[in-house]
Amino acid sequence: MRHSSTLSALALALALAAPAAYAQTTAPAAPAAAPADANPVVATVNGSPIHMSEIQADAQSLPPQAQQLPPEQLLPMLVNQEIDRKALLIAAQKEDLQKDPEVAKRMQDAANIQLENAYVQKAVAAQVTDTAVQAYYDQHYANKPGPDQVDARHILVKTKAEAEDIIKQLNKGADFAKLAEKDSIDPGAKNGGELGWFSKDEMVPAFADAAFALKKGEYTKTPVQTQFGWHVILNEGHRTAPTPALADVQQDIRQKLTDQAVQNVLDQVRGQVKIQVFGPDGKPVPQTPAAPAAGADKSK
Repeated sequence: MRHSSTLSALALALALAAPAAYAQTTAPAAPAAAPADANPVVATVNGSPIHMSEIQADAQSLPPQAQQLPPEQLLPMLVNQEIDRKALLIAAQKEDLQKDPEVAKRMQDAANIQLENAYVQKAVAAQVTDTAVQAYYDQHYANKPGPDQVDARHILVKTKAEAEDIIKQLNKGADFAKLAEKDSIDPGAKNGGELGWFSKDEMVPAFADAAFALKKGEYTKTPVQTQFGWHVILNEGHRTAPTPALADVQQDIRQKLTDQAVQNVLDQVRGQVKIQVFGPDGKPVPQTPAAPAAGADKSK
């Protein structure tokens, strides 16, 4: 029922562990007195070097399943990938494929995308600063109570009939936590169905509405259906959540500020160009004037 997301630290792990692992598996250890190269060459192709920084950049775009590989296995794989890419590039250049009109167009399109991204990133970086994050926190979080929350347990089963049978057992005095451990198909069943404290927006609507409608100590008298199955819910308390610390919400704040900054950039650049849209019949489509971007000079 609860929504969640995770971030991978694989690139960092590779950056810290891979140079040592690569050195151990490909060459004798360097003398203790030799200074470490911050960006060592890990391979060459026709004399052109491949640096560790290129490998670390590749690691950042890995699919999730590759994130499970230890650095000592991952590094040789990425090095070989870069070798293949360099060899393919050399072969393509020998055939002058870069001069083919269609290839040249795709290369230019790719270069344009990189340029566009660089412009947005530069503009966003100027707006999404530590100072901006702190100001947003001070305005929206500091010295303000958190959202209403409920502490609840639940029992999840596959059918409405099963849920109704559990409610009958509860009506006869059965222990909710023990029933959850015995009958619930939810992963939290081993903890007696305990969900902990949550706010309304952290659960799917049907579940949240039912949980928040209960008083402390009450359980649902009719089964609650969600896309996960049928639930019986026990409310164990209401509270107003404490004010979150900056560290707990700064990633959310950064995302909000980033979204806002990107929209500001788009509004600004659109305001600097002349735009005309055409319909399927080739006739111009009237455009609604866009609102001026934040900070724009309205006198012009």
